[in-house]
Amino acid sequence: MDEVTTAAGPRLTAVLGGVGGALLLVVAMSPDSNAGGLAPFLGLVDIGGFHGEGWALPITTIAVTGLGLALTRFWPCLLVAAGLVSIAPVLLEPPFAPASEPFPLYVAGEVRGPLALIGVLACAQGLVRRGAAGWGSAVTGLSIGAAVLGSALLGPIWVSSAGLKHDHLVMLAIGVLAQAPMLRARPRGEPEIAGPWWPRVRLPLTGMLAVAAVIPFGLLSTDQLSRLLGVGADQLQRHPLAVEGVFGAFLLVTTLILALVSGLWSFGGVLTVAITHTAVVAPLLLAITGLGLQPTTSWLATLAGIAIGAGAVAGRWRIPGAAGLAVGASVALFIAYAATGGWPQKLADQSEVVPSVVILVLIAAAATAVTGATAPVLAPRGALPTALGPLATMLGTGGIAAVATTYLGSNGEPESSFLNPVQHLNTAAILLLVAAAAIGGLGLADLLAARRAERKRTEQIRQEAAAAERDRLARPIHDGVLQVLALVQRHGSEMGGPGPELAELAGAQEVALRNLLSGHPAGGGSAREDLRTALMRLASPAIDVAAPADPVMLPGRAAGELTAAVLAALDNVRRHAGPGARVWILLEDERDGVRVTVRDDGVGFGPERLAEAAARGRLGVAQSMRGRITDLGGTTTIDSRPGEGTEVEFWVPRRSQG
Repeated sequence: MDEVTTAAGPRLTAVLGGVGGALLLVVAMSPDSNAGGLAPFLGLVDIGGFHGEGWALPITTIAVTGLGLALTRFWPCLLVAAGLVSIAPVLLEPPFAPASEPFPLYVAGEVRGPLALIGVLACAQGLVRRGAAGWGSAVTGLSIGAAVLGSALLGPIWVSSAGLKHDHLVMLAIGVLAQAPMLRARPRGEPEIAGPWWPRVRLPLTGMLAVAAVIPFGLLSTDQLSRLLGVGADQLQRHPLAVEGVFGAFLLVTTLILALVSGLWSFGGVLTVAITHTAVVAPLLLAITGLGLQPTTSWLATLAGIAIGAGAVAGRWRIPGAAGLAVGASVALFIAYAATGGWPQKLADQSEVVPSVVILVLIAAAATAVTGATAPVLAPRGALPTALGPLATMLGTGGIAAVATTYLGSNGEPESSFLNPVQHLNTAAILLLVAAAAIGGLGLADLLAARRAERKRTEQIRQEAAAAERDRLARPIHDGVLQVLALVQRHGSEMGGPGPELAELAGAQEVALRNLLSGHPAGGGSAREDLRTALMRLASPAIDVAAPADPVMLPGRAAGELTAAVLAALDNVRRHAGPGARVWILLEDERDGVRVTVRDDGVGFGPERLAEAAARGRLGVAQSMRGRITDLGGTTTIDSRPGEGTEVEFWVPRRSQG
């Protein structure tokens, strides 16, 4: 997303784009071209073999997934592409369709789901990373809420729903138009990830591999699978759920490994959402079948549940809210199972409206809330589109297929009823409790990690402050005590005893030290001072000072620190430049700052001299000169060569802190 989303208006524009993307996802997750078929959210993945043109479907889906994950920064473009691709099935309807179904258009219709899902999740990630965690969580919840709503639009399972409905066309139009404001803003998106290549490609690569996981299983024929499992081919044909269970187990193991490769935080989020995905299938089937004769009530109840779930995660207490809704939905399922004497299908057979509405509202709310609550954990790490997109989708698909093998009748055989999963409503209730515990654990882990990071930042700030304070105290000590001691040594060796100059300096340093210890260091006032006057006082037969004719006014502290740095440079000349060295001081009053140059014609020094002096604890340059100017926001440049003298240049910005 663009940086403009930090403002309230553009942020709402991004939210509008996410909601529009959710509408596109509703269309992708609803049965638009399968006559009486299941919505993709409820149906099974086609695990048949790939022959001829059939290879175009998985290859195109894998390529589109990888491209979408690589371009998440430009999520409005992804959503527009999803909308345009979604219109393709219209061409399959009379009078536009030819006699045979165009295979390219069929493939195009299959990739709209990945595009819309990645676009919505990328929008949510951008909102969270720009400081709108509540909005980002709500949009994330819409990713699964849209799938639930698309399934709720199924209507009676015996009624053909072939072709795009009028409400689908309306949602497509709104979804595409909602991206227009963000496209006009020309979003630059999130910054590129710097550093090694692996972190940049890990997430898109794992997402692509997750989608490609269906290919190895699809290549196996029934005979090959029977030999692999050590059973007869006729047994597999009599027990199709066994094949489905093996496929589910394979998909679970493969996707879990890929989720671990994508990162531990991604793994936790993927597992949480996939459990939720698996848990809501059976109660959703029960609710939409019970409301089959009242489709308007079905989608209104679903919208109410989505709104409740999105509202629960939009505030600060999103983790407790999500866990509470999941537990509430679980309790409702346990009650429904017990109230029907272990035969929940009665609610569907008798078209019980009130229980179906309650279940549908709670299921939609729990799924939306649990999914949305993972956003603040995954989005800062850039893992949201991959984790809740291809990884969670494939893991959820594997979970649905694996759990289906436990849906057996009283005789131990699977029932052929479409509502067979409904009879095992208690399994869905248990999975919802697991999802509640998972989101709670993920939130707790994120909280502990945030506190640990905060402690590290606090400790780093404390250490930096302590180091800065040591430097600040060392500068006056160096300029005062150490230089006076050096002067005492020179006078003691050259004159045989102290002189008047030494007594005057010692008295001045005593006052400075007392001010420092009392917390009132000299030169700390905020009044403006004339730097030109201060430097002109340094002129002597050995020191030439060139300055502008007009005063050079600076804040009191800046003028004092800059003068002290010049004095430190003069002291270095006195001690190291050699006898008879001359000094030139040039003061320049520039528009945006002040520049002072101190140049001498002494013996100079090599480039390694400063590092050696610092290693021995001689910090005149590091602290008294460079440290002072750095504190003022300025720069210090030192240029010297043996036999060519030394030039020290100080530059302080005009708006330096006084």
